Amino acid sequence: MSSTSLAARPGATPHRAAVASLVGTTIEWYDFYLYATAAALVFGPLFFTDADPATGVLASFATYAAGFGARPVGAVVAGHLGDRIGRRAVLVGSLILMGAATTLIGVLPTYPAAGLLAPVLLVVLRLAQGVAVGAEWAGAVLMAVEHAAGERRRGLFGSFPQIGSSAGMLLASGVYASVLAIAGKDAFLAGAWRIPFLLSIVLVGVGLAIRLTLADPAVFAEARETGTLARRPVLEVLRTEWRTVLLTIGSRIAQNSVYILATTFALTYLAQGTEAPEGAGLTAVIVASAIGLFSTPLWAVLSDRVGRKPVYLVGAVGAPLFLGVFFLLLDTGSTALIVVAMVVLVNLFHDAMYGPQAAWYGELFATRVRYSGASLGYQIGSVIGGTTPLVATALLLAGGGRPWLIWGYFGLLFGVTIVSTVLSPETHRTGLGHDARSSA
Repeated sequence: MSSTSLAARPGATPHRAAVASLVGTTIEWYDFYLYATAAALVFGPLFFTDADPATGVLASFATYAAGFGARPVGAVVAGHLGDRIGRRAVLVGSLILMGAATTLIGVLPTYPAAGLLAPVLLVVLRLAQGVAVGAEWAGAVLMAVEHAAGERRRGLFGSFPQIGSSAGMLLASGVYASVLAIAGKDAFLAGAWRIPFLLSIVLVGVGLAIRLTLADPAVFAEARETGTLARRPVLEVLRTEWRTVLLTIGSRIAQNSVYILATTFALTYLAQGTEAPEGAGLTAVIVASAIGLFSTPLWAVLSDRVGRKPVYLVGAVGAPLFLGVFFLLLDTGSTALIVVAMVVLVNLFHDAMYGPQAAWYGELFATRVRYSGASLGYQIGSVIGGTTPLVATALLLAGGGRPWLIWGYFGLLFGVTIVSTVLSPETHRTGLGHDARSSA
């Protein structure tokens, strides 16, 4: 069957695939980021009641990090299945797993009711979330990028599932802030915090209805029909494309970490270390997430014109230089300046990396191992990012409440990312056939 005939099938157009990927990833990231917000603000007193506030925050961030540790597991399982049986089947499974885990968090007993069982169950469900996200990202991205295999706008189409990250954060922060405002702080801690988690089951139903309308991309279907798929894709990509996997991991590390620093750790930093009004951090995250709906695809479009690497380096070089200013603006306690700090770090510098990333990682690997390669690089690179709130909190304490050790730590992370970016090949004019390298 030809690419043309497959591409003409209902549900297989680049635009439809991109929009469907956006909706699905928005729902999955809503679930994942909802936990991040709760970990920063409420899980400490609810699930680690006997600990002092600082230790409770550290313990809460440790459970947050556990989800990132599970993401490579999801990447391995999904990489094998996605490269063997298809992209759509894995996406459906990951959405169901994520929705189930998030909904169950909404009915967990807290420490006063169940003792140590409460944080144990919280960690188990966070691990399930991590596996789901580890399976999700590459599938959603490849649905968009591979459906646009013959397009010169793969960066734009690939950015749609990336927009899902901003949309998911916007949705999670908005729902969280709305419930908190309506219920009040006491009622929120008493039980209203569960409402955003329970809403996940409704969103998952919407996501499933949309994802089930999609077909696997033509380029993958052709590889399957011609018998050119890898038998053991994970092992093959690690054997034949190990250097590309390592470069992908390296380029991902700082991008993921700085986003988590801004949208998760900064909430705790503002709440416990500054005179900022209550809710200033959430307001800044919401504003940056809303702008991210537009800045992410704009950076991706630019990468379609000038290349993935130049755009990526704008963020990789600019973010660490701005990070010191970021903390100075947070320390002012001014809501307006906090919003400015968040927008510059997230939308100007982070999104310059995040926008082109989906298309770039997909273009780096051949079709037979593309799910495995892109997924492993992306998710292994996410593990260090998941420890960011925990490491940043520890460095803040070690620095006597000043953030300069954090800045130094991020200088090292961005050093790795800049070197990895420079060493990676440029791909924006590369074909996306059975073997991406053969048409370079």
